[in-house]
Amino acid sequence: MKSLLPEIAARAGRLVCFCPPGMPVDGAERRGPALLAAGFALSTLSQTLALGILPLAGALLAPRPALATLPYMAMLIGAAVATFPASFLLDAFGRRASFALGASHGVAGGLVLAWALTANAFLPFCLGAFWLGVAQGFGLFYRHEAAMGGGAMGRAMLLGVVFGSGALAGIIGPGILMFGARLMPTSVFAPAALSAALVQVLVLGLAMFFAPQAEPAARVNTPAASAYDWRDALAPTIVGAAAWFGMTALMLAAPSAMIACGIPAAGVAGLLAWHVVAMYAPGFGIAALATWIGAPATALAGLSLVIVARLLLGAADAAAAFGGGLIVLAVGWSLATAASTLWLQKGTPPRSLLALHDLCLFGAALAGAWLATGV
Repeated sequence: MKSLLPEIAARAGRLVCFCPPGMPVDGAERRGPALLAAGFALSTLSQTLALGILPLAGALLAPRPALATLPYMAMLIGAAVATFPASFLLDAFGRRASFALGASHGVAGGLVLAWALTANAFLPFCLGAFWLGVAQGFGLFYRHEAAMGGGAMGRAMLLGVVFGSGALAGIIGPGILMFGARLMPTSVFAPAALSAALVQVLVLGLAMFFAPQAEPAARVNTPAASAYDWRDALAPTIVGAAAWFGMTALMLAAPSAMIACGIPAAGVAGLLAWHVVAMYAPGFGIAALATWIGAPATALAGLSLVIVARLLLGAADAAAAFGGGLIVLAVGWSLATAASTLWLQKGTPPRSLLALHDLCLFGAALAGAWLATGV
């Protein structure tokens, strides 16, 4: 009995449940997949609402044109900063505490963003974007939790359902923006910021339904996690980061290119909404595709589509051409991101390595934003 004590002893501040790793607690097997999907969908919706206003609002509030993209950069930096804290909290205290903290930052960020817009305050606007980015960093871990495989669903199937749920953002996001504009006709951007905060309130409420316990044995302390070779994460991280770089660079450059070609603002917004749907909807087919050709081949196929999209968008001169290029870009990013997440699960990676993977993704996105905007 004494020999078992080191294995079950908790770290300082850690809760322990005497169950095998991965075993659901308090009916979590039944509600876990639905909670992960709903949490990811709402987190993505909040981020989409915020991203829809950051470029234009940043241009209006920035004291100098060169600083116009700083709010967007601040959001990406916030997401990158959150990766390791999210990993530690998930490991030490479980999903409820971690996802609730991330959503709390999103609520605060949306409210600060809305206030800054009404007060024409640029630095608080950047702070609100940073906090919303922190929420994004936490929210992206929903897909890692799905890829770890929970309940009776397979890893690929559960990841596909959770990742595919993000398509909700592109479907209802424009409707929320239109409804907010009708409620507050004197303010152009504040309704979107308030909507992003309200959606994060819903994410916070959903987090309360996760089991309060932390995972019974930290993944970093299990024999499988300890034996995981970090070199196994190198290839999926490179492929995923390359897809995020291309996605961000092309997506940020596309709106101005479309306007320069004579496409009206309403048409640009509509194409971007379909682009968001295409970013996540392919997740529903990721299980079948990854089972058929494998996660590495699926990720590489996604990266190839990003490259194809670069060629299509470079030659586009009409709405249909831009729309096709954006959809190809979104599908490629979706396959590369979801499949690289599955590729990481070749063994049992510690969450710290998952955090490093996400940090590289956001770093690549920052580089892509810099390339597109010259900041």
